[in-house]
Amino acid sequence: MQSCESSGDSADDPLSCGLRRRGQPRVVVIGAGLAGLAAAKALLEQGFTDVTVLEASSRIGGRVQSVKLGHATFELGATWIHGSHGNPIYHLAEANGLLEETTDGERSVGRISFYSKNGVACYLTNRGRRIPKDVVEEFSDLYNEVYNLTQEFFRHGKPVNAESQNSVGVFTREEVRNRIRDDPDDPEATKRLKLAMIQQYLKVESCESSSHSMDEVSLSAFGEWTEIPGAHHIIPSGFVRVVELLAEGIPAHVIQLGKPVRCVHWDQASGRPRGPEIEPWDHVIVTVSLGVLKRQHASFFQPGLPAEKVAAIHRLGIGTTDKIFLEFEEPFWGPECNSLQFVWEDEAESRALTYPPELWYRKICGFDVLYPPERYGHVLSGWICGEEALVMEKCDDEAVAEICTEMLRQFTGNPNIPKPRRILRSAWGSNPYFRGSYSYTRVGSSGADVEKLAKPLPYTESSKMAQASSSKQQPGHLLSSKCPEQSLDPNRGSIKPMQVLFSGEATHRKYYSTTHGALLSGQREAARLIEMYRDLFQQGT
Repeated sequence: MQSCESSGDSADDPLSCGLRRRGQPRVVVIGAGLAGLAAAKALLEQGFTDVTVLEASSRIGGRVQSVKLGHATFELGATWIHGSHGNPIYHLAEANGLLEETTDGERSVGRISFYSKNGVACYLTNRGRRIPKDVVEEFSDLYNEVYNLTQEFFRHGKPVNAESQNSVGVFTREEVRNRIRDDPDDPEATKRLKLAMIQQYLKVESCESSSHSMDEVSLSAFGEWTEIPGAHHIIPSGFVRVVELLAEGIPAHVIQLGKPVRCVHWDQASGRPRGPEIEPWDHVIVTVSLGVLKRQHASFFQPGLPAEKVAAIHRLGIGTTDKIFLEFEEPFWGPECNSLQFVWEDEAESRALTYPPELWYRKICGFDVLYPPERYGHVLSGWICGEEALVMEKCDDEAVAEICTEMLRQFTGNPNIPKPRRILRSAWGSNPYFRGSYSYTRVGSSGADVEKLAKPLPYTESSKMAQASSSKQQPGHLLSSKCPEQSLDPNRGSIKPMQVLFSGEATHRKYYSTTHGALLSGQREAARLIEMYRDLFQQGT
């Protein structure tokens, strides 16, 4: 932090002057993903100098994980910049030249196939036949028409009838089925194909929502998620470049890797540290995933979280979406094909999309072709979600490669497809630091739960007055330096506001499940602290 006397700007800044004069508040950020890095960067840029980021794993980035194989970079986590108009991730990438090598084929405005807007999605059945293009187009138009209806329940306040069970999957499946069955022009064979395609589309939708099934996604809340206009973009050099750009302005000593936090102690009566491993802090910004909160909130916070926050954690949903990259010596697909979509004909009348463990592979909805081959080689990217993804994660690479090869042979009708020469896949569900890919509004939850999850602790309407009366020279939280786990605890004489703040994609009401939602949520929580301390020091000058 610059001295007040050495800079005209800082001399007029009550935050900088006040912090120098009265002592720095100590802030610790749990997690070095986009949310945590954005929060730390914002605080440091506004004059906070005592900021520490604790990251449990050995790398930064969180659910952004780019892996370089040969000359190509593959994304195990976040892949696309979703929308360009006003998206902070897009503007950061654009300003730093990260999109300069992006080809037209790596930009898309489509919902179903993101990797390329060029080419054709090849819909194949388990009997080894390709569904005619006109049938696919007719079904796609019908499905998208019904999909648009699912947005209207929230946006236009339409009542949800009991038959839908307030479920996107139930509503969509029944509405599309009724329209297919009522079509007087289609022969029965075509209707059967279209009915089977419903399940494939819902599998794709589940991967996009990161839910086990669209039956678990709330219909009344579905339209609250806001899509940023503009095309989706790939970052050819890797999405991790965005992470690195955020980290560039953060001193190396601020980010501590390999420091998993065991427990946050907050909102207790003042007292002395209980042992030499305890270190005091004023504020903690928690950016751990909703999956971790679901599993560990009871032991992660002492005392426990307020009942309404616990209820919100339980109601909101998070699932696993995994990718399976298969690299082949030569392509067995045509140059016009941008994806291979798997349609099981015997699922035309299926209600649920849950399979026994030995049939986990039926949840693979298809494989996208990575373009351009000059960059990626001949690579297919498969998608699987839900409980079946967790089963897949337990299998070894050889078994997954073998099963995927057999599926490709079956659906293409080509028994001569060789096994891939290399396989790469994600495992977000079983990773103890994530326990899932990203969040969604589950049946029974709403955007109000997202707001409750994001609300800082302790709850108080007079936080600024409470902060003004507390000692700024005696930080409020205690952080254990005991390795490999940490512990946080308060040490103060009065209730200090905003001891625990929450960020991460699951805390952004409109942009949950996205990288821009994560980044904005980190900036939001930093802004709370910046505003609080700026106002206080203005009062004291």
